[in-house]
Amino acid sequence: MAFFLNKTAVGSHLRSHFQATRNDALSLSRRQFHVEPGKRELALLAEDPSLKRFKSHKTNVKRLTRFGDVLTIVIVAGCCYEIYTRAVMREEARKQANAEN
Repeated sequence: MAFFLNKTAVGSHLRSHFQATRNDALSLSRRQFHVEPGKRELALLAEDPSLKRFKSHKTNVKRLTRFGDVLTIVIVAGCCYEIYTRAVMREEARKQANAEN
């Protein structure tokens, strides 16, 4: 891939365009600076005791996620087994039909 980009006009154009945008003053002015949150932002981020009962608990969420993962693996394994057994049965039926002829 690097060889292809070095030898073509498109590659050199893309490379020069990328370097130009990287050194552009406009891209430097978009850089974000850290600003401490004000009183209103801190009040909005503070924990509200009336909403505490609606928050999910980590252990329950982890357990539910694990159950979902196990269920997904079981379903995929069942589907693979079903496909395998149907393929084997079809092959046996084909061999039996050829043996009768």
